[in-house]
Amino acid sequence: MEETTMEEGDYNRDMEVSPALIAVHPSQYSVAVAVGSDLRVFDLQGGCPVSLVDDTSEPLHKDSIRAIHYGAKKGNLFVSAGDDKLVKIWNTDSWRCICTVSSEKRVSAVAISNDGLFVCFADKFGVVWGVDLDGLHENQTSPSMKKAVPILAHYCSIITSLEYSPDGRFIVSGDRDFKIRVTVFPKKPLDGAHEIQSFCLGHTKFVSCLAFVCASDYPEGFLLSGSGDSTVRLWDITSGCLLDTCEVGAEAAFLESNGKEEECCTAITNLCAIPNSSLVAVAIQSLSGIVFLRCNLSDKTLSIAKVISIMEEAFIPTSLGTSSSTKLFWMVTGISNLQGSDLTSLARVKVVSGFDKTNPDSGELDPIVLEDNDIPHGMQLLEKLQGSASIEKAVISAAAETVKTTMRNTLIKKQYSADKREFRKRGRNDRKIKK
Repeated sequence: MEETTMEEGDYNRDMEVSPALIAVHPSQYSVAVAVGSDLRVFDLQGGCPVSLVDDTSEPLHKDSIRAIHYGAKKGNLFVSAGDDKLVKIWNTDSWRCICTVSSEKRVSAVAISNDGLFVCFADKFGVVWGVDLDGLHENQTSPSMKKAVPILAHYCSIITSLEYSPDGRFIVSGDRDFKIRVTVFPKKPLDGAHEIQSFCLGHTKFVSCLAFVCASDYPEGFLLSGSGDSTVRLWDITSGCLLDTCEVGAEAAFLESNGKEEECCTAITNLCAIPNSSLVAVAIQSLSGIVFLRCNLSDKTLSIAKVISIMEEAFIPTSLGTSSSTKLFWMVTGISNLQGSDLTSLARVKVVSGFDKTNPDSGELDPIVLEDNDIPHGMQLLEKLQGSASIEKAVISAAAETVKTTMRNTLIKKQYSADKREFRKRGRNDRKIKK
């Protein structure tokens, strides 16, 4: 047998890891964590774990989940999707899967329209697909099968993030090739979303995440974007104009190295705008903690408001979430296929409160990281979302290094030789001739 070697760009799918994700219901009725193929939900109203119901014979997901999302307003819909090429739509009252959609490629991002009538998802070939939810009933007992329709594309660039503008007029997509596209979301999106409102161009590395902050005189909101270039940028999406740039990575690099001269990975990995606030939380690839930015909507500027370090647990957030109804901010760190541990899928949840308060002496923000027992429903919630109520600090520290590598490999382009590129092109599924 001819011996083959793995070059840069190749990877073993069985050994591939994926970062943990978290999503919070808009009214904080529930919180969901996905790690690997496992989807875990806790009912914050009832104070109990949720059992998901999927009447198909298959497992809920057969491969790593790469995107989870609640509906923007009522939160009565929830979407999960990922590497198994399945998009599952859940009713959050019964937590029953009411629709399953098959994707041609692995899914990288999902979004639900503000009116709850459409689900859009992006695949790793750079195509955004739309699914019409008309005809789905929240109390139906068996899942429907819907067919997705391509509505726009980024031309072979992996789409990393999808967001609807607060007024629902636009759908915004960011990709691995530094671009942000603002598309008018039409009344009949399944006929195609052909009208481009603007491009937001300026990042020098991949766009990793998008979020919106709102102002009363700008109902479409201002767009925030995070990137591998260590910056968070503020945009006017109507014109595509760059309003401000905040070099968040410089602050993170200093904290991570403790002032030493060493290279740090400072890609922005996640953004979360705090509702009814000027604050935006930022997760950074190598920072054990989070950075709060303040967005001055009148001046259209960004500035660092507070850095919260969680160095004692080497807690590097992989996903962030919050709701509009409470002053709690949720974050998770974790990965799937963790080697050298009994926990094959590690997740660790932390909650921050008090970010709406200021220190009377310094006048600065004074948020606190809650102890495990002070988190709503305490150990019972952690047992469900983490898979274990308590996790050894040594395991978390060991996982932190893997998290850094995972967050980097999720978005960087894999490099292949010319011969390997040609070989991969010939073997592509969409190029094979069907007999």
